[in-house]
This record gives sequence, C-alpha cells and structure tokens, in this order.
Amino acid sequence: MHYHLIGIAGTAMGSLAGLLAAKGHRVTGSDHGVYPPMSTLLDDMGIPWVDGFSPDNLTPTPDRVVVGNAISRGNVELEAVLDRRLFYTSAADTIKNEFLRDRRVLAVAGTHGKTTTTSILSWLLECAGLEPSFLIGGVAENFGTSFRLTDSDLFVIEADEYDTAYFDKGPKMWHYLPHVGVVTNVEFDHADIYRDDEAYRFAFERFVNLVPRSGRLVVGWDTPVARELAAGAHAPVVSVGLPSDDEAAQRGADGKARVPEAPADDAGGASDAPAPIGRWRADAIEAGPDGTRFTVVRDGTPLGRVTMPLSGVFNVRNAMAALAAGEAVGAEVDAMIEGLTTFRTVRRRMEVRGEAGGVIVIDDFAHHPTAVGATLEAVRDRFPGRRIVAVFEPRSYTAQLRRFQEGYRGALARADRVWLAGLFRPERYDATTGLDPVELSTELTAQGIPADHRDTVPELVEGITADAAPGDVVVVMSNGGFGGIHGRLLEALGNG
Repeated sequence: MHYHLIGIAGTAMGSLAGLLAAKGHRVTGSDHGVYPPMSTLLDDMGIPWVDGFSPDNLTPTPDRVVVGNAISRGNVELEAVLDRRLFYTSAADTIKNEFLRDRRVLAVAGTHGKTTTTSILSWLLECAGLEPSFLIGGVAENFGTSFRLTDSDLFVIEADEYDTAYFDKGPKMWHYLPHVGVVTNVEFDHADIYRDDEAYRFAFERFVNLVPRSGRLVVGWDTPVARELAAGAHAPVVSVGLPSDDEAAQRGADGKARVPEAPADDAGGASDAPAPIGRWRADAIEAGPDGTRFTVVRDGTPLGRVTMPLSGVFNVRNAMAALAAGEAVGAEVDAMIEGLTTFRTVRRRMEVRGEAGGVIVIDDFAHHPTAVGATLEAVRDRFPGRRIVAVFEPRSYTAQLRRFQEGYRGALARADRVWLAGLFRPERYDATTGLDPVELSTELTAQGIPADHRDTVPELVEGITADAAPGDVVVVMSNGGFGGIHGRLLEALGNG
C-alpha cells in the first residue's frame, strides 16, 4: 500500500516510515523545517519527503494517510485530507495493525525510564538469540537505530502516554496490545495533556487492564501508584526493584511494618489480582566511574554479579525490569545477564558530546524534577570528585509549571553549580502558574549552590565558559534542541 505520513520528520513518525518501508510498503511524507539527522535518515532509507505542507503532496492519492500527533486542524495538507475524505489514521493505530497484531508485544510504559528500559530489553533479547523487532523513542547505540523489523514473533515497543492524534486524545500506549506490560514508575507528567494526577493515573490503570491473563505485568515496586495499579491486573504480576523497595511496600502510611496486601480496586471491593508471582531485585549495588555493579536476585536466589556500563540506581531498576520482561517470553536468564555487560546507552541519555578545555559536556533528556535529580546523581557516580555543573532548560509544558519549582530546587541542588535558561514559552504562563528561573536561581544560591539565570543561549554559553574550569562536567538537560548549546559550548571552551 501507499502510506503518506504528515509530520514524517518526528522521531516516532520517521521510525514508523522506516518500519513500513521495511515491510514493503510505498512510503512518502511531508513536514516543515526538516533537518539532520532525520532528513539524512529518510534519504538513506530511500523515502521521498517534502519540506512543507501542501495539498499537492497528496498526489497521487495515497491508500492511507498517517497524521502525526503534532499536526492539528488548520494544517493545509490535513484540511485537504478531510475535504477529499481520504482514509486517515494515527501512527499508533498503524503500528498496531501493521506490526503488533500477530506478535507477542513487550510494551514498556512509565513516567521515567521508558526509552532506556526498551533499549535494554531489546538488547537482552538479542543477546538471548531471539532477534526481536523493536520501536524505541531514541537511538539505541547497540543497534545504531530506533527501529527494526525481523521475522521474530517478539516486538518490543516504547509505550508512550502522550496523546495519539488530534482526533484521538487517548495515550499511544492504549493501542499497543501488550502481551508483557512493563510499568517502570508512575509520577505526574505531561500537564498539557492530563488535567491532574487522577487523569494521569487512569491512563496507566487502563494500560494495566489491557494485559491479558496469559501475559505478564512487570511493575517497578518503588512507586506506590504502580504497586496500587498492579492490584487491578488480570495478568500475573512480577515486581522489580531494590531491597529498599520491598521494605517500603511492606509499610503502611504510619511507617509501621505490615504484611503486603493487594489494594482495593477502584470499585471499592477487594481486588482478586494475585500477589506477585516473582520478585526481582538488585542487591549489593556499587557505583563507580566504569558503571554500576550489582547482584541480580530472583525470588531470593542470587543469579549472578554484573557490571553494567550505565550509571545511576535508576538504571539498575530499568535493567531489572528488562530482565523480568525478557524471562516472561522465555529468554535465557544467563544470556541476558551477560548482555547487560555490553549494553551501551541511548543517545541523549547521559551522552558525552565531547570534551574541550578539560571540560566534559554531557547531553541528557531529563526534564522532570525526578529525572533531573537522578541524572545528576548518576553523573556524580560516573565522575567522582569532579565539579558538576547543571544547565537546565524549562522547555516541556510540565517543566515550566510553578507547581514543580520546589521539586527542581531539590533536584538541581545535587549539582555544584547551576545555570538556568528562561522558559521556552513564557507567554503561556503568569506569575502564579509559571516557574520563575530568577527566583529559583536565588533560592539555590541562598541554599549554598551558586546559580544564575540567562535568557538566551549565547548568554548562557558566555557565562558557563567564563566560569568553567578544567575538570568540570557540564550536564545540559532539556527535552529539546536547546538552541544547539552543546556544540556552542564545546566550541567556546575549545577557543578559550
């Protein structure tokens, strides 16, 4: 068939284009302001695309038009689709019908860690000889790509809770037919999509409800909300985490020890969901500059000691979730444990972009307070004894909300020096709703963490470069391009 993708240059849409082409479909697309690496990737895949939206892009008439979730009414190409009554659909629905229906799907959901956990799981299944297909919201360094289509009946997919399309405001993850569902954690995010914590929680509650009795639900036991949602599962549940997570789960609100019980379901009655059929945890964790060492324990039995190149306790939890999910589809555990030693990383997850003037510059996607704090802790583990300089752009809708300012203060205090950019879309907020970078920098400085705010990228680069010293580690955190600050910093530091 001929698929035409409106918004083809988005990360997910570009990967879908590649999957469709790999299956033998004719694929075309359009977008606005297309630039490398996506433009290069589309060219390398031989997929024709147009920079700019127009009704002319729909000639010849495609069999299916896939509308990206960044495309809204008023787009001239979309309006032509509607006027001509062409068959249109979403990326998530296309993925479901083209690639997932005939496969066992391992869907990785959660507020934090989805991309990394999906990448680890794909690599561990590969190391176990199962050659999975996958679709990841980032480039997995072990594969050098974000997608792959094989003949395997296994498909690993990052199950995003963001909305599907302008005509389908439910989350993408509801479309993915999980056989094995993974919920790494649940913590309010995407305030532009979800009105409150309850609405956000419901998205994951329904995802949990999609996993069949013949499948498996893997749950990060360190998140109270995730544990509560697991009680409503119809599938067998497996818990993953650290020994402290088990202890927390066995204590009530008063902190007193209790015997774990399944929480009541939303209808008010006792849930008949089974207790976890398996418990995976990481024990004896040791952090160092070369990664993280820990012992893999399943149901109280040590299975092996592993050195994983990734830093950060949160990545240990991600690895344990991947191991539990892999075992659920028959992957050989020893092969997966061995695979952890060779897992590399995902681009934009603590990715070292370069070193200049004795200063290391790291790029990271962290944008939620929890992720920001965890990233800075992991960087300190990886570079012990060095000054950690945090550079943060409040870019996402959630990141720019005042309700998270206190969270960012605590998270950024894990650095030795902080630089804050201005809000990405300040016109959306007022003094009561928007995060105040100037106020936040003042609060951090009063707390003993020197912090400054600059409105523009050139001003940030100038300030950071003047302040930097050999041995510093500069951690740039944003869920966007941040004006190419990484390259600008390296150039300025090199010239200094």
